Amino acid sequence: MTGATAVARTPLLLGGLLDWVLDDVWGTVLDALAALTGVEMLSYPFMQRAYLAAVCIAVIGPLVGSFLVHREMAMIGDTLAHSAFAGVAVGLFVNATFALSVPPLLTALVVAVVAAVLVQLLVDRVGTYTDTSLAVVLTGAFAVGSVLITATDGGIAVGINAYLFGSLATVTRENVGILFAMTLLVTAVVALAYRPLLYATFDEVGARAAGLHVGRYNLLLVVLTAVVVVAAMQIMGVILVAAMLVIPVATAGGMRGFRRSVAAAVLTGLVATVSGATLSYVYDVAAGGSIVLVAIAVYAAVGAGRAARAPVATAVQTLRTARTVDGRTVEADGGAGPDGRD
Repeated sequence: MTGATAVARTPLLLGGLLDWVLDDVWGTVLDALAALTGVEMLSYPFMQRAYLAAVCIAVIGPLVGSFLVHREMAMIGDTLAHSAFAGVAVGLFVNATFALSVPPLLTALVVAVVAAVLVQLLVDRVGTYTDTSLAVVLTGAFAVGSVLITATDGGIAVGINAYLFGSLATVTRENVGILFAMTLLVTAVVALAYRPLLYATFDEVGARAAGLHVGRYNLLLVVLTAVVVVAAMQIMGVILVAAMLVIPVATAGGMRGFRRSVAAAVLTGLVATVSGATLSYVYDVAAGGSIVLVAIAVYAAVGAGRAARAPVATAVQTLRTARTVDGRTVEADGGAGPDGRD
């Protein structure tokens, strides 16, 4: 009876935790900001949910994407996004055909995880090149989704549009709760497996020689990617969800040190998601598209700044590496000066 009581109370405890986070903590903060700044939309419950979802996406997207980009597996996000699309189609098809109530996000997560495992199996066991396995799974998943949509005479096409393009209005309390839980899970797993993941990312051969089970960590990474994709799909949309795995990481590519680059990527993601969500509300446009466009704008601005600084940095470095001997300038690489002396 004790075990059954605990199981029965679990949803209530989780619901209470969500209420505390969303209303007592997050809602209170945004209500205070709305009163302080006079920005009324910060007090709207659906915008508070959207901003919390945006923050979660900004954290887990670059966190996992940093490992993917350095492994040259950036396109796996797009593959798993299309797999999640097939999963949503499966859920909507089952609900429409058998009069059930299966959450499409649940079927999307299951199908995306299966697709992630399949990609890794194709690479490890079959010997298929990574880009080939990604293309096979991507096209196959999209084909399944399109077949299921047409199998119901287009009856589920309307329901799937929100998952394709993302929407602020459809982010429910339950969706935010799932996303928040996934964020905590992904962050905790990455923190616990950080060193092995880092080792396998930058020196896979050395990791294998050191006895590290690289295959398990590769599988863990693709499964985490599937979780991130499904978590972000509700607000970003299937078509654009992979962007948050790549663009913020590319923006932070000039940082020295992996930890710093991850932190900079998360900061970039926060700027993009919060600004994009705000623009989506103000101009009544797609949230996913707004977020991606802001992320690209930040990427372009950072790239332009680096390009403008490059000549100055080169000139400063040249001055620093030069020294004067007897009034004559000699390069610091040890070459001989005009007078023949080192």
